[in-house]
Order: sequence, then C-alpha cells, then structure tokens
Amino acid sequence: MLAGTSPLTLNGDLAQQMVEGIRSYLLTETSRTVADRERFWNRDFTSIERYEASITPNRKRLQEIIGAVDARVAYEADNLSADTWMQTEVGSGRGFRVYAIRWPVFAAPIADADGLEAEGLLLQPDGRAVARAVAIPDADWTPEMLAGIVDGVPEASQFARRLAENGVQVVIPLLMNRDDTFSGIPGIGMTNMPHREWIYRMAFEVGRHIIGFEVQKILAAVDWFEKENARELLPIGVMGYGEGGLLALYSASLDPRIKATVVSGYFQPRENVWREPIYRDVWSLVREFGDAELASMIAPRVLIVEACRGPEVDGPPPATSEHAACACPNGKLTTPSLNEVQREVERARPFFKQLNAEANLQLLAESGGAGSAGSGAAIGAFLGAFGVKKTRPPGPAPKAAIQFDPVPRLRNQFDQMVAFTQALIRKSPDNKAEFWKKADASSVKAWQASTAQYREYIWEEIIGQLPPPSLPLNPRSRMILDEPGFRGYEVVLDVWPEVFAYGILLVPKDLKPGEKRPVVVCQHGLEGRPIEVTDPRIDSQFYHHFGASLAEEGFVIFAPQNPYIGGDNFRIIQRIGHPIKLSLFSFILGQHQQILKWLSSQPFVDSDRIGFYGLSYGGKTAVRVPPIIDGYCLSICSGDFNEWVWKTTNVITDHTYMLLPEYDMYEYNFANVINYSDLARLMAPRPFMVERGHDDPVGVDQWISYEYAFVREFYDKMGIGGRTEIEFFNGPHEIHGVGTFQFLRKYLRSSPG
Repeated sequence: MLAGTSPLTLNGDLAQQMVEGIRSYLLTETSRTVADRERFWNRDFTSIERYEASITPNRKRLQEIIGAVDARVAYEADNLSADTWMQTEVGSGRGFRVYAIRWPVFAAPIADADGLEAEGLLLQPDGRAVARAVAIPDADWTPEMLAGIVDGVPEASQFARRLAENGVQVVIPLLMNRDDTFSGIPGIGMTNMPHREWIYRMAFEVGRHIIGFEVQKILAAVDWFEKENARELLPIGVMGYGEGGLLALYSASLDPRIKATVVSGYFQPRENVWREPIYRDVWSLVREFGDAELASMIAPRVLIVEACRGPEVDGPPPATSEHAACACPNGKLTTPSLNEVQREVERARPFFKQLNAEANLQLLAESGGAGSAGSGAAIGAFLGAFGVKKTRPPGPAPKAAIQFDPVPRLRNQFDQMVAFTQALIRKSPDNKAEFWKKADASSVKAWQASTAQYREYIWEEIIGQLPPPSLPLNPRSRMILDEPGFRGYEVVLDVWPEVFAYGILLVPKDLKPGEKRPVVVCQHGLEGRPIEVTDPRIDSQFYHHFGASLAEEGFVIFAPQNPYIGGDNFRIIQRIGHPIKLSLFSFILGQHQQILKWLSSQPFVDSDRIGFYGLSYGGKTAVRVPPIIDGYCLSICSGDFNEWVWKTTNVITDHTYMLLPEYDMYEYNFANVINYSDLARLMAPRPFMVERGHDDPVGVDQWISYEYAFVREFYDKMGIGGRTEIEFFNGPHEIHGVGTFQFLRKYLRSSPG
C-alpha cells in the first residue's frame, strides 16, 4: 500500500466495473432530465404572441441540434404554379391526380457543388382544395405506397390517398430508407449501415443530421404551400407515421405555419432514445426536449397523437459477403405501450391548457393503441381541424398510369445528400476560421488569455461538460509490482457517485527524501490495460511496456485505465450520453482532473512537470485532455494524430471511419469548430509532439503532415517553434519510444518554462 492511501480491496475486473459505473451514472442522469428540463424554458402564457416569443430560443436550439440550419431556397414569383412541379402524371384516384415531383431545398454550399432537392409525389384534387398537407411516410414506405398506386402499405393506412380523396392537396416526400444498398464506397468497400446511418455519420461531424435534412425538405414543401396561399388561402398541415411521425413532430415544432399535425406511431417518452437506431441520435436532445416539450412548441395549434402499431426494426441489415458489418448493432424500434403514449401526452396537456387550447391536443388509440396507422378517426380529426365536418368514404384503389422503378429516384436522393454533406465538409475550414477569428495569436500571453473561452466552448459544446468531480479523492492502493528499479501500485480514486478513476503508479526506488520527480502519464489505447504499459515482462506489440522503460529512467509513471474497453459496452456510453450532451470524454476529463489533483499532492511529484504520452485512443486522449484542462505541461500524441475531419467523413478512400464499426468516433459539429491542429494549438506554449509510424493504418503520412503543418507554423510564428516536433519512423501502430523519449527528457528533466 502506498503511503497516504487506504488499502484497495476492490477485486475483479476494475476496467469493467469502471465502465459499468459510468453507464449507471448516465442512466441516473437521464432519468433526471424530465424534471430538470424546465431550466431551459421561460414560457410566457399571458398571450399567444408572448408565448411564441418566449419559446423562440428553444426553437433555435432545436434547429441547431438537428442540423436544420441551412437557408432554404426561396420560391420566386415565376414558380408559384403547381405546373412547375408536375414532372409526370403517374396515377389517379377518386377525385385526384398523382404527379411525380421535385422541389428545391438548398442552394449549393460551395461553388463547385450542387444543391439539395426533394422528390416525391403531388396528389392534386380535381376540384377546389380544402387544405394543403405534407403526408410523411415511414422511412421504408415509398410515396407511391402511401398514395395507394403500388402495393406495400395496407389500404387502411394509405392516409395520403384518403386526404386527397377528401379534397386535400397533398405532397408526399421520399425519405431515405433503412436498406444498405448504397452504403459504402463502390470499389473500396460496402457496409451494412442503413442509408440513414451512412448519412447520419458524416452529417453529425459537420453539425447536420438526416433528421434536419428531411425536416428541411418538408418545410420547403410548406414554403411552396405558403406561396400558393398568396393565390388562395388554405390551412396547412402535416401528417406522418413512424419516421414520418418523428419528422411531422419536429417540423410542426419549428414552423408555426403548420396549423394541424398528426403524429402516428411515434409519440412516447424519449429518455430511451439511445436504445433506438443510431440515426435518431441527436446531441443534447433529451436534456431539453422530450416529445411533450416538442408538443409544447406546437401549442396552441392542433396536435393529434395516434397511438398505433409502430414500425418494428430489430437492427441494421444483416452483414453479407458484399456488405461488411460496420453498422451500429444496437438500436431497435418497437411499439410503445398505450400507457407510455398516454403519459407523454398528459405531460404535454398543461401547455395546451394554459393557452386555452386543451381541446387542440387529442390522443387517438384504436384497438388499445395496437391498430393501424392512418385510422378513420385520425383522418377525421385532421380534416376537422381544417373545418371539414364530414369525411368521404374510401374510393376505389387508385390506378398507376406508368410502371415506376423507385430505385433510381432513391439513388439520386442518396447521392445528392452525400454530395451536399461532403460539400459542407469541404466548407468547414472556412467556418472554423470564422469561429477562431477572435483568438489573439499576437503573443503567448494574448493567446492564453483569448483562448480560455474556446477551451470552455469545446469542452461544453463538442465534448460535453460535467460538473467538477463531486467526491473526495479517497485514494486506495495495493502494490502489484516490485521490480529492481521501481514499485508498482494499483490506485483507485473517486470522481462522481459510481464513477472512479483507476490506474497503476510506478515509483522509482532511488527517490531521495524530499526529492520531487517529473511524471509521465502513459495512456494505453483501445481495449488496452495499464499493466501492458507498466509491467516489463509484458512486451505488447503496441506498447512495448513504455511506462516501465520510462520508470527505469527515473520518471514517476501513472498509467490510467481509460474506459474505452469492453467492445460495445463502452460504445453504449456514447449512445446514452449523447442525448444528455455527454460523451466518453466527458468522463475521461473528470477522471484526469482527479488524477492530476492526486498526483500533485504526492510528496515525490513535481506538479509543474507532469507530461502526457498516449498511443492510439490514448493519442486521441492526448489531444482532448491536456489542451482542455490545466495540469499537463506537455502532450505526446502517438498513433492517432490526423486530419480528423477527413478521417471520419471522407468517402473516397479506405482510410475512413465511414467503413469501420467505430460509430463512437463521431462528435457533433466538430468540423466547424476544431480539427486536431486546433486542439494541439491549445497546448501552446506547452510542448506538443506527434509520433507516427509510416506503416500505421490509422492514417496517411501526407494527410498527417498536412494537419501537423498548421501546428508547426503556429508554434514557429509564436516564437516557440522548438517546442513542437513530429517523428516519423519505419514501423506500424506502436510506441517507438525514440524521439518521444528524448522529448520527455528535454522538457521534464529541466524547467518546463
């Protein structure tokens, strides 16, 4: 046992216990979100006008977190006519005709790119329309299915057709489906990711989301309806099922022009969104918004919730020899109980009541909530909101005028969405430059002062910031190594309730009384263990016991156990954390706060000379922890430094996380705020180094050199060029320990100033 600590009595796999503790903490925090959401709201119920004004900040935040932030194309006077949308007549039903249509959504974000369009169907009544509506199918239903001109949706659920038969002008947008046909890079590798996940990954990194893209497609249709209303004023509504129900709820929450909304097969408590498919993962969503809070932004307008059988999804498409297993394996859709739907509706009811509109919130539940979508009651309530008092009975099945192949249209929409997102990624360096323009690099002092707010922003908005560690350190230890040059101790420190930090401390035996030594925090990578770093008898192919080697040189070593271990066990932490604005690194940062506090308190430690050296995921830690928190006097990133935005989002090479199962790599809006060079610059004036093996498949030398060049230029212009280095070596993904050891000797065996 180490002096000043209590005996460590914990047994078993401490790494697994650490991960389970973090998971338990997150689940506890998630359960508290419902009661805690009111702190984000300042509702004023004294009038509808004041209420709308009071929820404007919440609408803005919702737009931001679902990525619905791009300006939509404005409709000009010469395209007010529905004729400009009517590409081809593809069918007809009783009292309406069906047209294949296309409408603009976004202009090109950069000069050499294209904009984004929506495609679908227009159901045009033969006579005067009574209302206008966007009918939104589930992701796996085509517009033709919902219109009834092809098979695939039961007649009773063809609500777009039923609306058109009752005189409503209907637009049905095509949604990206859950197949994996196009998910991959042809000629390089294909994956089993649903199309929605493929888009989600790349969009998430650039502050966008497939939810936001499709909400914008719906609102672009509403824009067109609004232009049509300049000729003849008609009420506008949205009605959606499954994924379409999600989009109807979000669209109506954001846009007061939508007077009536039906949400079918979707509305329920949202605290378990992390159990749903990953393409529903929205950064910070449930911290501020449950479905009831989204409903509150629709109030006092009409909201009809239809409890029915929802889409049933057991997971991504199965992997095949052509489509590798890269999709997030966790995520199911099941039908909620009627009790769950009722509870969430009742949470929303007071918002409508306080606006004297309680009757405008309706819950329909045929067959105890187990009926089909688009029931007669739902159609009748929706039409009733438009003043239609009597619903016509269903007519004969609509007829298709042509034989239609939906695959080319889906491929076109998929390719457009990918290309538009990739254009946003190419534009992100300009957005990043705008973000950093207030950082003053005129001097070291000015840089440190002006970037304090940037560190705080990155921690809060990109990583997710927890309150400071709330528990005393309560250090516990036991000796596990007794080598000729050092002793090794397992150490456990408390951080938050159920969350602890754990690692191995190596203390050289030649310490003199009162002597203070420099420390190297040596961090393992993915699925690693501190013992691989600290036991000289274990020669791991990755780590080569580099901690033990440095201890033999006389450094104090601490090798933390970081929680990226246990396969999907730790990745689920990301799934649970994202909706409450937390990530794995939210916890890692807190653990390191405690580690630094404890190390600095040891009588044999020089608290001004604590360096960090990590490989792989430990290298990821090297650019996310020392730059953000005080206490580390230098940082070495080994086997991870990258042009990170390119690495996570590119669809042109095999060097991309788009073709790998590590769905935990994605950080919301990272590309518009930082890249690795920006994180490294936050180390300045502290020394920073990169270690890179030429044969390391984590990256490509040229791209790593490109990103590091920004770091070197910055240090040079700051007048501290000697404090940053990059070492290339002939070798794979491993600790080389040559130039980096020299770097540590240079800066830790002398004054760090």
